[in-house]
Amino acid sequence: MLSLNLHTFPISLHSNSSNFRSYSKSINGLPLNLNQNLPITFLKSYRRFPTPSPPLDPFLKSLFSNRARSQILISGSRVPNNSIHSHPSAFPNKLRFQTLRAAADSAPQHTGPDKDAGSKPKTIQLAVIFGLWYFQNVIFNIYNKKVLNIFPYPWLLGSFQLLIGSIWMFFLWSFNLQPYPKISKDLILALLGPALFHSIGHISAGVSLSKVAVSFTHVIKSSEPVFSVAFSSFLGYSYPITVWLSILPIVLGCSLAAVTEVSFNPQGLWGALISNLGFVLRNIYSKKSLQNFKEVNGLNLYGLISIVSLFYLFPVAIFVEGYQWVEGYRQAIAVVGKPSTFYLWVILSGIFYHLYNQSSYQALDEISPLTFSVGNTMKRVVVIVATILVFRNPVQPLNALGSAIAIFGTFLYSQATIARKGKKDGSGKKN
Repeated sequence: MLSLNLHTFPISLHSNSSNFRSYSKSINGLPLNLNQNLPITFLKSYRRFPTPSPPLDPFLKSLFSNRARSQILISGSRVPNNSIHSHPSAFPNKLRFQTLRAAADSAPQHTGPDKDAGSKPKTIQLAVIFGLWYFQNVIFNIYNKKVLNIFPYPWLLGSFQLLIGSIWMFFLWSFNLQPYPKISKDLILALLGPALFHSIGHISAGVSLSKVAVSFTHVIKSSEPVFSVAFSSFLGYSYPITVWLSILPIVLGCSLAAVTEVSFNPQGLWGALISNLGFVLRNIYSKKSLQNFKEVNGLNLYGLISIVSLFYLFPVAIFVEGYQWVEGYRQAIAVVGKPSTFYLWVILSGIFYHLYNQSSYQALDEISPLTFSVGNTMKRVVVIVATILVFRNPVQPLNALGSAIAIFGTFLYSQATIARKGKKDGSGKKN
């Protein structure tokens, strides 16, 4: 180590003239930007390198901007702002910078408009997801009801819809459009319970739709939170008073809609209620039996449940109504005129049944639970209004009022449960 009693050591920074080790590209986190001679003060000691160092890195040409030429103070000395020349084979081994006034204001900054511009694609994406979710649900309900009007055998139609969903999932897995889930014996056993209750919920909704108007079925299905609170409380879960109060308008609205429904049918009412029961038990059972299979994403989980549900439903369908299918098919073709039209309606009901469920899972992945709950409530409104317009079902004022109260109660329930979950998570973090 050679010691020099110098306060300043002049150098001229040119990348094509001297063999020096390059600077670090940042000092104290600030980017170096050198496009002029850099005033530097060195330590009073330096180390001579035994071999020539590589050429100075070109980035030193762009260190400080014209707006703020920096001065670096090392060991308390200040170098005047002039050109300096260095010894060609020596360079300080360690620089102890005490003050750096860099031209940070010349660096690019992220501004509000840039963030707004970045949020626009996200907004468009969510709008597309919601639009598809609503559109697919409406199309499913329309064609499902059209088929049931001329072929009132919901067990066969429900089985075919699960078959279409199963074929769709195998298509996605075969072409790597969806990651193939790792199937194990434990996973199959865990799926048996949720798939059974999914089958009950699916076929019960089909029975209801075959007996009453689509709008009435969806109004009754909006009472699903009542079943969820009741069964969860029975299993030991506790709910605040706000949740219990939110289900009162649901009960009131559904009761008023049922009493004033023009197409009222007891089987249609009970089918919708049993459908709520099945889907609530499916959700509760899924949380318990599938909590150890976090690696299976929502879309794959729904696909696997659909496949297992098909094996539950189709054998029972043959037993319940299989002897009527041939004669029912002939009558349906006689009504619709062309077999191709009937086939098209059946296929569309199966495709859009699976697609709207797929879109709901995609929406839940992209948005918060609060936004999803609001979107799900509005989805029922869209389906009810769309099917009333398509099928021209008569609606009495009290029936419309009851439907509105029930749907509003569903919205209040979603807000109350999300607020409860937020408080619970907050208290958990504090603890």
